[in-house]
Amino acid sequence: MFGVTILGNNSALPAYERHPTAQVITLADQVLLLDCGEGTQMQLSKYKVKRGKLNHIFISHLHGDHYFGLIGLITSMGLLGRELPLHLYAPAPLKEIIDLQLQVAVTKLPFELVFHPLESEGVICDQAKFTVETFATQHRIPCWGFIVREKKSPRKIDKEKAVAAAIPAAYFNSLKNGDDYVTKDGQIILNETVTKPGTPPVSYAFCADTIYDESIAVKARGVTVLYHETTYLKNLEERAATRFHSTTIQAAQIAKEAGVKELLIGHFSSKYEMLDEFLAETTEVFSNTKLALEGITFLVK
Repeated sequence: MFGVTILGNNSALPAYERHPTAQVITLADQVLLLDCGEGTQMQLSKYKVKRGKLNHIFISHLHGDHYFGLIGLITSMGLLGRELPLHLYAPAPLKEIIDLQLQVAVTKLPFELVFHPLESEGVICDQAKFTVETFATQHRIPCWGFIVREKKSPRKIDKEKAVAAAIPAAYFNSLKNGDDYVTKDGQIILNETVTKPGTPPVSYAFCADTIYDESIAVKARGVTVLYHETTYLKNLEERAATRFHSTTIQAAQIAKEAGVKELLIGHFSSKYEMLDEFLAETTEVFSNTKLALEGITFLVK
């Protein structure tokens, strides 16, 4: 399963029972955390996210609504006896902030906190079943978006045909990668005779905070699901630009230009209690749009 669970969907101020930005990616046997606004660990508990599988945390930028929940989560992991390394990908100054917080509290973590500073665009995490790459967005301070891409073998084993051809199970991974099989007597068994086309991998782009920037459509071209902030409705386009945020229509335009299958919108300003109009405006331009409502898990497929 490749799922995105929304833990927080509001902007700077928590309001109307909406929390600052945080999202969980569940992919194969891993849990990834994108941003960690205030209250994130409470949301993890509320929605029964398995912290033991959380080994990678990604912080887009150093505005408080995107990382003020981090030190609480990290220290709680220590109190709960975590031993596995925890990988943190974030703007470089965050390491000094965390080190200071731990130092003044005279706290020593029982696990290794591996810090990966975000310095340039490209792949920052390469695992067996997924990769994560980062790209720059245009905000008031350095800010990064993330693209999580599933890894899948291009072919699937047709077990009945593979067994009939007497191909050892130990060679199945090579078959999945498209290789032919050569028998001991030199006979070549063509790959396509014992395999089927695999399902194509899917992907998720998290655009963090950003002013309207058409280059994001290029960077997120063809991803399956795109998350783009919509801090304001379309009538506040000027305010959005001044504060380096985006509107409903702008997010929809990026999704349309990027050719994505689905758009999630969030990071709603606390000036809005009701969110129906956000969806109405965005779907004017990009019909397959959903509100990133807290507690909902969206399947990337």
